[in-house]
Amino acid sequence: MSFRASLARVSNILLGASLLAAVALPARAATPGDAAPVLFIHNATILTVSHGTIEHGSILIKDGKIAAVGQDLKAPDGAQVIDAAGKFVLPGIIDCHSHIAVDGDVNEGSISISSIANIADVLNSDDRDIYYDLAGGVTSANVLHGSANAIGGQTIVIKLRWGQPASHLPFEGALPGIKFALGENPKRSNFSMPGAPGQQRRYPVTRMGVEETIRAAFTEARDYKKKWDEFSKRAAVGEKSLIPPRRDLRLEPLVEILEGKRYVHSHCYRADEILMLLRVAREFGFKVRTFQHVLEGYKVADEIAAAGAGASTFSDWWSYKVEAYDAIPYNAAIMTRRGVVVSINSDSAEEARHLNQEAAKMMKFGGLTEEEALKLVTLNPAIQLGIDKRVGSIDVGKDADLVIYNHHPLSAYAVAQKTLIDGRIYFDRDRDIAARADLEKEKKALIEKEKAAGKKPEAPPADKKPGIGKQPPEPDPAVTKPGEKKPEEKKPEMKKPEEKPGEKPKPPSSSAAALAVSSLAGGAR
Repeated sequence: MSFRASLARVSNILLGASLLAAVALPARAATPGDAAPVLFIHNATILTVSHGTIEHGSILIKDGKIAAVGQDLKAPDGAQVIDAAGKFVLPGIIDCHSHIAVDGDVNEGSISISSIANIADVLNSDDRDIYYDLAGGVTSANVLHGSANAIGGQTIVIKLRWGQPASHLPFEGALPGIKFALGENPKRSNFSMPGAPGQQRRYPVTRMGVEETIRAAFTEARDYKKKWDEFSKRAAVGEKSLIPPRRDLRLEPLVEILEGKRYVHSHCYRADEILMLLRVAREFGFKVRTFQHVLEGYKVADEIAAAGAGASTFSDWWSYKVEAYDAIPYNAAIMTRRGVVVSINSDSAEEARHLNQEAAKMMKFGGLTEEEALKLVTLNPAIQLGIDKRVGSIDVGKDADLVIYNHHPLSAYAVAQKTLIDGRIYFDRDRDIAARADLEKEKKALIEKEKAAGKKPEAPPADKKPGIGKQPPEPDPAVTKPGEKKPEEKKPEMKKPEEKPGEKPKPPSSSAAALAVSSLAGGAR
């Protein structure tokens, strides 16, 4: 019996089947109710990513899935037809590092191990960045916790189903993940003010401390799993009066990692730290699914490939902090050539709107082919997230997550015209432009209504006297009549602090400033 099965068994004993049924989440429909049952895109250049390019091709979509792809297809009766003459169809872009659709901060930075926190609990389906990224062709995103912790919060893969409730955002069947972080962010080198009044530095503050934080956590998790495994064996043979181990919500996600049920996505920059986490992973028998940012990955590409880890990096960002100084724009291409599955990510709602162009840069920096460049933002991130059986390429049976561009998606002139998820059009550029005038008119009307509601009531007549028993207001000493002088106010004398001979004056300390700096999000890069 597995660790998770043991927990389920104990839950049944303690809570009862009726309570478990009461708290079960409702089933999510993969295809929204208003999606077209049959959709037919024809006369397009289809960039399948998996098996070449189809000129003057067609795609038949039924029940949100790709039913057929080819050149000699005909639209069935009653199908909604999209004429894509002169346009290009690409699998929906997948962003392997995103922080959109989160209500509030992405960091629970108060502790070094925040594996209890879960991004799934704070999904915000009203975040307008969902719509903006749809307009850039993004259909799925790996929404990560921030990088303030050596072991951060749990992560979730979503589909950008704009207009649907938050419960419909998660990608059905996608394995959950967890965010790790190495280097400057978890050791708080850029986000703390040592010696600030009332503030203590959080452990760890060194790179070796980050390593030992991770190692200590997995040592606990391994022992915790052992206790549950022993309990399961004894329960399986019918032993009575067993007392289950005490549950630890901090360690349970780490046990899932050890059991291969949760992916590790680790923020990192330097080559030595990449090797460090690979060593720790080998020690405890788990896999690192992706190294995120991984700007020095080109230095240890062979080791990353040998470990079966993926790399999700930027196209050409470097030198924005010390540990990014050795980054080069050839990073993605070098790792690709050494056998690493590489994706280009955004870590930014704005950057996500042109990931197709970020991928195109790798043809210049490293000489990747057109198909290899397209894979960086489609099939490769799908592989990294374990969803490549569903999305990432245009193949029969996969989800109809597609983007229609007016130019080749690797062109600087390419603009997404339509973005489909599960066979439903979630973004339509023509419809968006047509609606802008009405939206502007509605906006002005609301502003005028707000202004009207905010007007102050008229002042009472001047001859109206105060009511009986009421005292007139005290005169304001700051207001003077014409011709009168304003009384001078005595300022309290400030006593200068005594200075010792040879001592330099110290700048004033501010605990408020310290707290403001320490609360900065550590998840951004």
